[in-house]
Amino acid sequence: MSFAQIVIGPPGSGKSTYCNGCSQFFNAIGRHGQIINMDPANDSLPYPCAVDIRDFITVEEVMQEQQLGPNGGLMYAVESLDKSIDLFILQIKSLIQEEKAYLVFDCPGQVELFTHHSSYFKIFKKLEKQLSMRFCVVNLIDCYYITSPSQYVSILLLALRSMLMMDLPQINVFSKIDMLKSYGELPFRLDYYTEVQDLDYLLPYIEKESSSVLSKKYSKLTETISELVSDFNLVSFEVLAIDDKQSMINLQASIDKANGYIFGASEVGGDTVWAEATREGAMLMNYDIQDRWIDNKEQYDKEEQERQEQIERERQMQDKEIDVDNDDEWESALKDWEEKQGTNYVR
Repeated sequence: MSFAQIVIGPPGSGKSTYCNGCSQFFNAIGRHGQIINMDPANDSLPYPCAVDIRDFITVEEVMQEQQLGPNGGLMYAVESLDKSIDLFILQIKSLIQEEKAYLVFDCPGQVELFTHHSSYFKIFKKLEKQLSMRFCVVNLIDCYYITSPSQYVSILLLALRSMLMMDLPQINVFSKIDMLKSYGELPFRLDYYTEVQDLDYLLPYIEKESSSVLSKKYSKLTETISELVSDFNLVSFEVLAIDDKQSMINLQASIDKANGYIFGASEVGGDTVWAEATREGAMLMNYDIQDRWIDNKEQYDKEEQERQEQIERERQMQDKEIDVDNDDEWESALKDWEEKQGTNYVR
């Protein structure tokens, strides 16, 4: 059995940045991870790529041969993958059987591919069936959409639709959460938006936002969509700041639970220490997201910076070579050690 993440989300939500962050994070915890590019239009990858879908087909070729635009070319390219899907599956099989790799699939930003179109759904279902893979869909959405009530409701509908379409465990994530405070004050606490609580409270703000006659007609549609999302009661969100270590730890722990990685399969990725610590909850830090990212963000950021600086100083001290033949350097190093230990060395 092997495990993987499927990273989806609208354009600009930070999918490739997240995949690059995953690569660095997995290296840090000792997990052997590999990134798979699933976007035939992405020719600029910020991470090392183990399998690239562009080796099989590219959007540029399709646009030229079929006289299609960018979106039509992408749809045609994805549908054409069926012709070479067996070779693609063989490459994935090599990664998970020979390298025992944990995989991250970086997908295109066209949301219709995961809300209405079935090509990617069929590809991942084949992988699930033929290679016994366990997936978790990670749906990244820019936290900027929280600032507009009508846009917030629309991304709730997109998240719900992708959950129903992909038919896989899915974790929805508000990315770039460290930018949210700069967008202005929210009418409700942040956990109202992440837990998708009673959406009726948003209706006055939606009506206020809809000033034109046409917008007022759409506000009724937005209200109906809100009721639909509430009736399903499936959508909720995690938060992520890719440069914040603790938010990355919390998110990866949630993903490992969703795809089953945490439950007894740590030998797959080679990160036994991480898996055991996560099972016991030792790696998780429970904090109020409103307090962390809005009310006292600057204080948290300052404390985190001080922690990182302290870690860097300790690392430099460990790496520093001491010349044992130099009495002054030896005495200085010994004094530093005594101060840290709070004891006096008997000479």
